[in-house]
Amino acid sequence: MKKLFTSESVTEGHPDKICDNISDAVLDAVLALDPMARVACETSVCPRFVLVMGEITTTASIDVEGIVRQVVRDIGYTDNDSGFSADNVEVLVRLNTQSPDIAMGVDNATDNQGYCTSVKDCEYDRVGAGDQGMMFGYATSETENYMPVAIYYAHKLSARLTEVRKEGLLSYLRPDGKSQVTCEYQDGVFSRIDTVVVSCQHDAIVSQDQLKADIKKYVIDAVIPSELMDADTKVFINPTGRFVVGGPESDSGLTGRKIIVDTYGGYCAHGGGAFSGKDPTKVDRSAAYMARYVCKNIVASGLAKSCEMEVAYAIGRARPVSIMLNTFGTGVISDENLTKVVSEVFDMRPGAIIDQLGLRSPIYRQTASYGHFGKENLSWERLDKIPQLVEVSKKYM
Repeated sequence: MKKLFTSESVTEGHPDKICDNISDAVLDAVLALDPMARVACETSVCPRFVLVMGEITTTASIDVEGIVRQVVRDIGYTDNDSGFSADNVEVLVRLNTQSPDIAMGVDNATDNQGYCTSVKDCEYDRVGAGDQGMMFGYATSETENYMPVAIYYAHKLSARLTEVRKEGLLSYLRPDGKSQVTCEYQDGVFSRIDTVVVSCQHDAIVSQDQLKADIKKYVIDAVIPSELMDADTKVFINPTGRFVVGGPESDSGLTGRKIIVDTYGGYCAHGGGAFSGKDPTKVDRSAAYMARYVCKNIVASGLAKSCEMEVAYAIGRARPVSIMLNTFGTGVISDENLTKVVSEVFDMRPGAIIDQLGLRSPIYRQTASYGHFGKENLSWERLDKIPQLVEVSKKYM
């Protein structure tokens, strides 16, 4: 049976991604000075205006406006004749402190019964989830970084658009852009790429013929192996024929509005929580990272070809209210038993997650563009739990 599946990605110059980058840059600046800070930073952009809002409780003092302007400059919005540039935007900062009701639940988990076995264990019992909700992780053996094929290549295309612009290879490109990849599956196995869409902002002076030829040669052909495309693969480059006005000059942006781009391209379930601008006590972020860590190690260990994990929390409680594994029939043991294995190998309490993955460090801006998963330098992408998973799973074989 044949089916098609599509995922999209966007460049760092997309209005929503500008916001994610600013929010995570603020988070990094705070954590660099105060690792125990509580941060929930949201950003919104529109022509000539940036609003930074939210709740930050910290001992650190940072220059939020300076951070905003530097991020906008880094991305490439430097043309003062446009409707959005690092030097002409108005920056408004509206940051408050975290609600004491939320802080109480995080600092003193209500399920701490004093049954912990060590000082560190007691510490983990005292850190409650910063909110209720469910988070998902996923991994598949389809690609070298255990990501679905469509989002894997969509991210590579968007990242390449930025690379050729910043390197000057295609100097007429501007920061805003999108990509989309449609994959064909035969009986559940990836077989070919059916459609590629690339939309990129550009200077008015470049012709559409030149742009299409250049994007095909320097972006699409440079990213997608020729054997994955064939004579029937459809390629659309700037389908409307013109993309001169872009970024916040043409469309407002908001932190957390690209949650499917940030995760697995829609290939698995999503709990609905955004990541950027949130410190790791927010399980929307930290538990989603941990779930990816679990799933990737499961697939890499050979216990399944694909794996989805759901974990759910109640605000102020340290231990998850539920954990569910789904291997879509590819597991070597039952999903029920695999869930037991995971519970033995991984500690899903927020405090333990933060410690295991080193999440109190200023590591977050690198995640704000081209996905939070599949980047090998991130702690939740490590493959260090394979021996334990294999050993514990033997009792269920």
